[in-house]
Amino acid sequence: MPKVRTKDLIEQFQMELISGEEGIHRPIRTSDLSRPGIEMAGFFTYYPAERVQLLGKTELTFFSTLEEDQRRDRMMALCTPDTPCIIVTRGEDVPPELLEASRLTGVPLLCSNQKTTRLSSRLTNYLESKLAPTTAIHGVLVDIYGVGVLITGSSGVGKSETALELVKRGHRLVADDSVEIRQEDEDTLVGSSPELIEHLLEIRGLGIINVMTLFGAGAVRNHKRLSLVIHLELWDQKKNYDRLGLDEEKMRIIDTDITKITLPVRPGRNLAVIIEVAAMNFRLKRMGVNAAQQFSERLMNAIEVGKEE
Repeated sequence: MPKVRTKDLIEQFQMELISGEEGIHRPIRTSDLSRPGIEMAGFFTYYPAERVQLLGKTELTFFSTLEEDQRRDRMMALCTPDTPCIIVTRGEDVPPELLEASRLTGVPLLCSNQKTTRLSSRLTNYLESKLAPTTAIHGVLVDIYGVGVLITGSSGVGKSETALELVKRGHRLVADDSVEIRQEDEDTLVGSSPELIEHLLEIRGLGIINVMTLFGAGAVRNHKRLSLVIHLELWDQKKNYDRLGLDEEKMRIIDTDITKITLPVRPGRNLAVIIEVAAMNFRLKRMGVNAAQQFSERLMNAIEVGKEE
């Protein structure tokens, strides 16, 4: 199913539908917009018909200088079966040739009082958000000291219980069980919860609890940028776990690499505190303070001094 249709723009930006009502369910598949100025001059070789078309004062002023036959032909060429809609901005008068072409082809013709540049910016931001690549990951997303931490692991390893302890310690739950992630930029991932299970947390033996009802509105948030992945796994005696933190593992989600830390789980380990410290340490690293690197440098200096003696 298309994520965005023309009718969504009408509702979101309170635009007036002038004609082409039968086409308001046309899908919008790209966040790129088009201001068909060169098309008004008759050059349609590279006309991006699949984009939302914006006609502002500049385009319409030039259009008014054309001959009557040219105006009719240009507007018919502008309205194609792939065109999601044509928007006349700044409250400009709709040319009768455009109105006629819209009625003949069924292309929705919209009108907005906003300035062209302002509307273009808002439309682009809205479409980029709605059309961003998305995926769903099994895990729990928690906001810890401003760091979006995705806790993953096999079923029953203790992800939700750890998240509950983190919420009790003052942090905020974003999503439990299923985390919907969208890529808003080349290196920006934003996680949120499916609407059906928003603010809910499942604890085995206890059932489903509503975190916002129990702990208040300050214990939840609707979405959060994902910065760190912490993977929980049962302790394996044969596996060598990182003890210094010098090697930084990455996890690829959609097209973005996210720092990943693997934490072994066994009785006696306070995972909530460890994850809390991991988030703080991650913030320190982004500020340029790397404790593991500093220790390594001090160790190498001590070795060099020992050799000289």
